[in-house]
Amino acid sequence: MALTPQNNQAFLREVDEELRRDQVASFGRRYGLWVAVAIVAVLAAFGGWIWWQHHQKEKAAEQGVLLQQAMDDLGASKVNAATSALAKLENSGSDGYRASAKFVQADILLNKQDLKGAAAKFAEVANDTSLPGEFRDLALLRQTAAEYDTLKPQAVVDRLRGLASKQSPWFGSAGEMVAVAYIRLGRRDLAGKMFGEMAQTESVPESIRQRAVQMASALGVDAPASKAPTTPTSEEKNAG
Repeated sequence: MALTPQNNQAFLREVDEELRRDQVASFGRRYGLWVAVAIVAVLAAFGGWIWWQHHQKEKAAEQGVLLQQAMDDLGASKVNAATSALAKLENSGSDGYRASAKFVQADILLNKQDLKGAAAKFAEVANDTSLPGEFRDLALLRQTAAEYDTLKPQAVVDRLRGLASKQSPWFGSAGEMVAVAYIRLGRRDLAGKMFGEMAQTESVPESIRQRAVQMASALGVDAPASKAPTTPTSEEKNAG
């Protein structure tokens, strides 16, 4: 019996719906397992990320307590206990805790008059390319100060040239060491120029500027000290 137009449309819709159901069922049979695996993998990754974030926070908190304990031990003259705690932070995944632990270890060695050991510890920070530049610059400065008397003057100049400039927050300390190295090299002209620049740079701590005025004058350079800054400099903050 021929189908009427209305029946024909209904028949086509029914066939179309059946075809779609068959396609969905076929897709499920063919790919259902992989879709399920993908969903589980995504959920597992998300859960792992949440766990990792939580774990990192807990770990950072533990390391903070450990560093504070080390500082408390030092304050109580328990150097061995402090050294033991700091050793646990040497390989911390946190830049701040890792660098801080090594800086404090180096200071402990300085107090023991172990300049070579302190310089080596500062060098570890200075050569750690994963650390921010601020940490590395300060470590290089302190490493050079610790082994200054054993370095050739030109080695001091080459090492600190980048820090002995007006753009550097460490211009005062680095500039003094470089200027004295110039004197040892017989380059009084360069030393006088360096002292003169330090004397007139407001970012340099006042105590260093006053010394620079005296040294510049002794080297024949007229360099009156600039007006003292109204806020602490980076070097003054670290000195405090």
